[in-house]
Amino acid sequence: MAAGHDLIILAVDAASADAQLLLDALSDALLRINGDSGRSSFDVEAATPRGGFYLARDAAGELFGCAALRPLGEADSAIGELKRMYARPGSAGVGAALLAHVEAQARVHGYQALHLSTRVANSRAVAFYAKHGYAPVIAWGKYVGAAQSVCLGKTL
Repeated sequence: MAAGHDLIILAVDAASADAQLLLDALSDALLRINGDSGRSSFDVEAATPRGGFYLARDAAGELFGCAALRPLGEADSAIGELKRMYARPGSAGVGAALLAHVEAQARVHGYQALHLSTRVANSRAVAFYAKHGYAPVIAWGKYVGAAQSVCLGKTL
């Protein structure tokens, strides 16, 4: 992203064409890194009042990244789950901006912490989250006992 371009982050329908473009790009990237697109872990129908699907674009409308927020477990959970976080390659600052946006939304929705899972093999992602204050947490759901996954969390 060219320096000085303002990033606009808005909640959209995860089933929208723009969202699908980025989700496809993310799945392709994850498939290259991990051998698994991660698609099975995200249901676009799972819209929730305590979350959303967020797209980052510049003023010209070019898409740069996406992220999703949903409750982890029950609808009234104190923990939000970050899903489908993606920034286009070469788009410096987009990941940090999206993460800050999701953390702010999580606070608005009353979450006390934000958790996520990524693949151990995705060392760039692991380093990115560590830099932003995320530390290992107890695995949940399908990630329990999954040696290829690392579960991270941050108190908001």
